[in-house]
Amino acid sequence: MDELLNSEQAAQILGIKPQSLAVWRLHGENLPFVKVGRLVRYRRSDIEKWLEAQTVPVGEGR
Repeated sequence: MDELLNSEQAAQILGIKPQSLAVWRLHGENLPFVKVGRLVRYRRSDIEKWLEAQTVPVGEGR
């Protein structure tokens, strides 16, 4: 089973504030998350896949 991270841990990996993740969830940003009761968790593998999808090829970053 994949490691589940809390918002603070996920935000640290992404280099953002945990509050940003809450805003992303509210606005439907496509970073998947898991609800465990009332808790929000992120799979490490989902974060890695999401980061890979955000990669802009060289020369296309404009």
